Amino acid sequence: MAKLKLTYFDFHGGRGEVARIALSLGDVPFEDDRIPFAEWPRRKPATPFHALPVLEVNGLRVTQSNAINRYAGKLADLYPSDPLQALICDEVMDAVEDVTVKTVATFSIENEEEKKAARKALVDGPLRLYLQRLEERLVQQGGEWFAGGRISVADLKVFAWVGHLKYGKLDHVPVDLPDRVAPKLAVHLDRVRDHPGVKAYYAKHGATP
Repeated sequence: MAKLKLTYFDFHGGRGEVARIALSLGDVPFEDDRIPFAEWPRRKPATPFHALPVLEVNGLRVTQSNAINRYAGKLADLYPSDPLQALICDEVMDAVEDVTVKTVATFSIENEEEKKAARKALVDGPLRLYLQRLEERLVQQGGEWFAGGRISVADLKVFAWVGHLKYGKLDHVPVDLPDRVAPKLAVHLDRVRDHPGVKAYYAKHGATP
């Protein structure tokens, strides 16, 4: 078995969380390298694209969160083998990545009124749109899981994103937005959170999903 080392920031959530959970669900051994934010400036130049997450596979460093998610999903049997279901899985993960990029663009706004206006524009535009469209895709796929009729890395990706919205991580974004705009995604969040493997992962780290 390949020797794996996953490097990401020392918090629960974000782009590295999906692979962490997937590998844990699949009982795939890996070194969980968590970087405190204070250490990031020192370690940043050593990363291939000055960004995280980074996955080392037998010493080979690989980047790009969804590429890592697919690899972790395959190792953990959380990625569809059927080509069409794999396509849908990829679509869902890339959609979440798209809206995440739009959200991250507001992080550097220092003026509070400008940030409030930018976040309102997010709520009225991209966040609402992506929540609605992802809910539609979930319904098209049967209403429980996004791909292959069972939990996959697509579900973990949506779980991490919707949780970020619902748990008050973003100023000026109402925590009830998913409940109002895409209630089936809120139910999906609970479904993933209550999965025995997901619960065990967070219990192991003393965290609440």
